Parts: sequence; structure tokens; C-alpha cells
Amino acid sequence: MSQPGFVDAFSQTFTIDAAETALVVVDMQNATGNRNMGLGKLLAERGESERAEYRFNRIESLLIPNIQRLLAGFREIGAAVIYITYGANAPDASDAPAHMAPIICATNNIAGQREHDIVDELAPLPGELVLNKTTQGAFRSTALDATLRAKGIRTVVTVGVSTNNCVAMTSMEACDLQYQVVVVSDGTGTDSEEMQQATTTMLRRLWARVLTTDEVLAELATDSG
Repeated sequence: MSQPGFVDAFSQTFTIDAAETALVVVDMQNATGNRNMGLGKLLAERGESERAEYRFNRIESLLIPNIQRLLAGFREIGAAVIYITYGANAPDASDAPAHMAPIICATNNIAGQREHDIVDELAPLPGELVLNKTTQGAFRSTALDATLRAKGIRTVVTVGVSTNNCVAMTSMEACDLQYQVVVVSDGTGTDSEEMQQATTTMLRRLWARVLTTDEVLAELATDSG
């Protein structure tokens, strides 16, 4: 087992204050989180479904149940819940960056389409905010920063997909904007265990605390109790 690096001594240390914390659910949509639609359908049509087995198995067996638990925990104490989606608003994806438009079009991830919707198991409640981004990081192309500051939020807890892309970018942007960040290790997912572990290892170094669902809920309970 490798020894901690010198940077680890400077990584984030804080406890969750429920009144100043938001759960940010990143990109848990049919386009990339439902094996029967979007990316899953595209790969099936190409005879390549096995390439996404790890991804969809993790989403179905781990992410959805754990995010459901976190949503319930945050809602029970009245803490903030914010959903992030990604995808184009224009039917031809002309409002999306050139490097994002091809996958957006290939997975039909266009506002108003079923693929763009959040997966049914994690559907927002009436009144919960949903912000759509066209970039990998949520702060660059949404009003997330202004929203968090208006709500008095100092800590963001990120869950969703993909760990190494949109979750990591959003988490790092939040850190650079001087929010305290928690990334939920068993509430995030990507395309391989190697990629998952590499990204969470990176995020632990200065960017975020990396906690399990149980650890987040325990800190919420302690703070709100």
C-alpha cells in the first residue's frame, strides 16, 4: 500500500454544517444513466453493450440507492438539493461546445427529450431546482454559483456521473470558488473501477473530502441533532 503524499497534509478538513450545505446531483439523466436509452441504447445498437456494463451496473446497484438515501436525508432536515443536467437547449446542439456536441447529439440529450430527463428513480420534487449546463463543469454555464451564494451555501456535496468528467470538474470549480467540497465515493460512478479510484484519489489531494454515503449521513445527523 502506498504511503500518503506530502500534499495530503494540506487537504481539506471541515465538518458538514447542514444549514450551509447543498447536495448537488450531477447528470443523473437517461442519456448517460439509463442502460435502455441514450448511451446505453446507442451501444446496444452497435453490439457494444459490454463496454458499459460496469457503468450501468454501478449506477443501478450503487449510485441510485445511495443518492436516494442522500436525497431523503437532506430533504428530511430541509437542507438544499440542487440538480444539474447537461445537454443542449437547441435542437441541433448548436449551443453546446464543439467537443460536447457530438455525444449530446448521439445520445439525443436535448432539452425536452426523454433522454434529457433525470432518471425516474431520482426525480426532483416540486420546487427543487434543476440547472442545465452545456459544459462539463456546472459553474461555467449555469447560475449555480449565484444560486449557492444566495442560499448561503458554503459546502457542496457532489454525487452523480461521470466521476472523472462532470463530477470532478464541478467539484474542482467549486473548490476554486472557495466552497468546501465533499465528493461521495459510493454516490459517483464512471466507466471502470480504475478510473473511479484514480479520480477519487486525485480529488482527495487539496480539492475535496471524499466520503461514503454513510459518512455524509452520519455528519448530517450529528449536526442537525
